[in-house]
Amino acid sequence: MELKFFNSNKNGSAAAPSAAADLRDILAPAALEIAPSFLRLNKKLARTFFVLNYPRFLSTNWFSDVINLDKTMDISFFIYPIDTGTALKNLRKKVAQVASEISMREEKGMVRDPMLETAYQDLEDLRDKLQQAREKFFKFGLYITVYGNTPEELNKIETALRSILDAKMVYSKSAIYQQDKGFKSTLPLLTDNLDIETAMNSSPIAATFPFVSSDLTSDSGILYGINRHNNSLILFDRFSLENANTVIFGKSGGGKSYASKLEILRSMMFGTDVIVIDPENEYQYLAETVGGAFFKISLSSENHLNPFDLPIPLEGENPADILRSGIINLVGLIRIMLGGLTPEEDSIVDNAITQTYASRDITPNSDFSKVTMPTMSDLKTVLDSMTGAESLSRRLEKYVTGSYAGFLNNPTNLEIKNRLVVFSIRDMEEELRPVAMYMILHFVWNLVRAELKKRILVVDEAWWLMKHEDGASFMFGIAKRARKYFLGVTTITQDVSDFLGSPYGKPILTNSSLQFLFKQSPANIDIIQKTFNLTDSEKFLLLESEVGEGLFFAGSKHVAIKVIASYTEDQIITSDPAQLLQIEQAKKEQERAETLAP
Repeated sequence: MELKFFNSNKNGSAAAPSAAADLRDILAPAALEIAPSFLRLNKKLARTFFVLNYPRFLSTNWFSDVINLDKTMDISFFIYPIDTGTALKNLRKKVAQVASEISMREEKGMVRDPMLETAYQDLEDLRDKLQQAREKFFKFGLYITVYGNTPEELNKIETALRSILDAKMVYSKSAIYQQDKGFKSTLPLLTDNLDIETAMNSSPIAATFPFVSSDLTSDSGILYGINRHNNSLILFDRFSLENANTVIFGKSGGGKSYASKLEILRSMMFGTDVIVIDPENEYQYLAETVGGAFFKISLSSENHLNPFDLPIPLEGENPADILRSGIINLVGLIRIMLGGLTPEEDSIVDNAITQTYASRDITPNSDFSKVTMPTMSDLKTVLDSMTGAESLSRRLEKYVTGSYAGFLNNPTNLEIKNRLVVFSIRDMEEELRPVAMYMILHFVWNLVRAELKKRILVVDEAWWLMKHEDGASFMFGIAKRARKYFLGVTTITQDVSDFLGSPYGKPILTNSSLQFLFKQSPANIDIIQKTFNLTDSEKFLLLESEVGEGLFFAGSKHVAIKVIASYTEDQIITSDPAQLLQIEQAKKEQERAETLAP
């Protein structure tokens, strides 16, 4: 069916097209076909349903499953108030009718009808609420229009939609031979062309209100993004959950670091300190903009971390436990540095580290605030004097006097005073990155234990550390104990297979109350689907997501999310090379203009 619009004057002669006609021409489809069970608009098909029957009770949020269905649809509610006096009059008639029927059954000696008795009680209860002005009465119409490309696709959507409603004992029908009226009724024109309503009081109508859905929205926290299903806000405070840990998975360029930097920026506004391990200098501009500290950790860097440092015990902590934990963590670091240890070497290293601390008078009874911590040179000296440790001493030599000496063999010279601290390991050799990440984590953990403060620790590209069992074990230990020290750990990785393949990968995941899944590669999607129990539609959503789009999990609930930043935030946190180049050029032009200005 082709639509045409004509304008004419009173005499029937043609007139110049009006602005309204031009607007109608723009909005109208090129072709329209009205079939008994669907409407064709150009190449798109539409089918409208109406709800005709409801159960006795409607629970709050019952309609959320329909709203959050990952399909394109238009939904219209039509609510017509009914005068309370008229409603009471009709209810009195209905009550009398039901009471009379119950009485007649009793007189005839028939078995009582529970349905009639329940209806009588409901009518009496509703009449009381109307008389006390606790409820009002309405006529309620609910229409849904769904869209597809083929009749088969429409049938599939109809099956999914009606199965959801039927499970709640809400019955619907397709508007057969009234598809044009149904389509108009779901357009934002405030016209109810179907005129199919059900008498209903305020409570069940309120339970149908569409903005009560599984949005994972709380009363406090920061804005993480927009719910892609209903455009509501996803607000959350990670520290209000059982733990404040977060895991972010996604392929390169999917928006992982962008989302993390946006969370950092917004969390700092609420007084949270942030520490970042940055493998690619992606957080440098953010740190410089907000007045944070940016430390480069490399073989030639002036910034040094001593792996032998021990934190000052908090009240109630046993110094012996701290020393023992420090020794165990150092043994793990040596394993990563030397590419593994035999059981015999492991025992020798453990004994050597204990003697190294003792050489500086550091024992379980020492005051750690008044001692000088040993360095890797001290450990090598002890190994040189031990029988059977010659091989270990030679393998350790490159970290003491060799090419790696400047990295590990110096006292710590960093002082952390900024609210945002970024450790960059971009310039570190690839084979030393796991060692650097382990050392930084050890330093941060000592810092966290020394002073109780609300903090977030971001470990970007954590798969570097997860490749080594000792690194993964240390990472899991921090994630597991972080809650006691008011710390939230954010683990970011693009290599999902390596991360989840580690024996500590899934435990870290299960110890994270929040999870982000951004765009995934086909190689990883199956393991992601199995790990998170995703449906096929959610699986394809992750494969087809744009940058910054994905799934947001909080406990057992999850929604489709789109991360959105303001213009100012975007200029601070962007990782897009083209955008960064534009920002840099704009800075240079501004500096040039200031130089030329009189």
